[in-house]
Amino acid sequence: MPKKILKNISEIRRYFHRNEDPIYFISATNFNLLGLDEWCKNFKYVCYIDCYDGRHPNVFCPAEAPHAEFQSIEQINNYLLQHKEVVDLIKKRGGKPRFVFLMFDEETETLVKELGGEVWFPKAKLRTHCDNKIETVRIGDKAGVPSVPNALSEVKDYAHLRTVCDKAGIGHDLVLQSAFGDSGHTTFFIKSEADFRRHEHEIVGEGEIKVMKRIDCRGSAIEACATDQGTIVGPLMTELVGFKELTPYRGGWCGNEIFATAFPPKTREKARELTFKFGEQLRKEGYRGYFELDFLIDKKTGENWLGELNPRITGASSMTNHAAFAHADAPLFLFHLLEFSKKKFKLDVDEINARWADADMIDSWSQMVIKHTDDSVDIVTEAPESGIYRMHDDGSVVYDRFDYHRRAVESESEAFFLRILKPGDYRYEGADLGILVTRGRSMTSGFKLNDRARKWIHGIKSSFSARPLPTAQALAEPAFKIL
Repeated sequence: MPKKILKNISEIRRYFHRNEDPIYFISATNFNLLGLDEWCKNFKYVCYIDCYDGRHPNVFCPAEAPHAEFQSIEQINNYLLQHKEVVDLIKKRGGKPRFVFLMFDEETETLVKELGGEVWFPKAKLRTHCDNKIETVRIGDKAGVPSVPNALSEVKDYAHLRTVCDKAGIGHDLVLQSAFGDSGHTTFFIKSEADFRRHEHEIVGEGEIKVMKRIDCRGSAIEACATDQGTIVGPLMTELVGFKELTPYRGGWCGNEIFATAFPPKTREKARELTFKFGEQLRKEGYRGYFELDFLIDKKTGENWLGELNPRITGASSMTNHAAFAHADAPLFLFHLLEFSKKKFKLDVDEINARWADADMIDSWSQMVIKHTDDSVDIVTEAPESGIYRMHDDGSVVYDRFDYHRRAVESESEAFFLRILKPGDYRYEGADLGILVTRGRSMTSGFKLNDRARKWIHGIKSSFSARPLPTAQALAEPAFKIL
């Protein structure tokens, strides 16, 4: 008897509602796939950080076990996959376990295989290849998705950099990016030899560098999923970048907004068109599943330039998967799970993309990733718990009630806070304190933080207390972000 083919959204939703095989999201927190457990039966989060103090029914956090200092989120995930409590949980629940991650490597793939499971993402080697910012430009060129005028070259010294720029005709007011890195850590703004000297050790000897003409632009993000039936495209979101109240990193991502009129209709339409083309090229490269593109929207011309590719879920994924279209149809990540389930399905991707482009499918939300921005190190003694917070008329912020659903936020005077840093943790410059999700905008029409956002940030930061480090103690800042 031939296997039944899923032919519409309703059948896809029912398929996951009745899913029997366990699916695990292994990560530092459950932030990136917040709420997916309510769309997919037997979907569980295995996390290193307990953001909910044991009160989330589908989050499992094993007791701390001895481990080397983590240098990457891949190492956190590999630690979790080898933790006895996690192994016992997976064996106890049985079935054919499937695993999804924010980040993983070849060791992760080996550990999953040892557990008798499958990684529901493209191979780590392919993801790393696509994640290379230099390779992103080349994939975009093949797809007809233009990057900001640039040159791809090794950089030997400042004189060599100027020669490379002159040859490419991109001037000398530049943005340089190394092949890998995020949130402003490996993005360098170079206008003079003095600027170059400050970052020389991070540029010279690092292989090919993306050397871009500097433009005056708005940051934006859009997520999509490359499936057997074509590329399904989500909504275009604004990006919060480099706000000193949220991040110490110039050019560092610190949140997103989603609302229907974020950009002019032509800009949104063009971004969706370019994302579809890029996704179709990714399919030719052998990549399938979830990905995110950053577009730089030129303020003067309105032109869409490809910024970078993230071949995975991202910090913006919780926004995409909670948009109005997700509740009307299905979250974008459900199509990723469908693609890797090997379940046959037939969908009119053009019709879905056209429907999701409708402004009625987009409601207004904002998220801010709040980091410790002071150049100081101490130990947290008190931290605001995860849940719903309320802002009073005088701008003060108070804890209202526990919840792990962001949809529990009823108005712009409420917000959902997901705590990351807990009592006993080190608080250092760049440490993630937590994520704040609100209805409405966090920026003005001029893309500056609005007064309400500033009050929320101040209110949450003020809820943390800390004590100084013992005199002889020092702490090195981790070289990676957990979100």
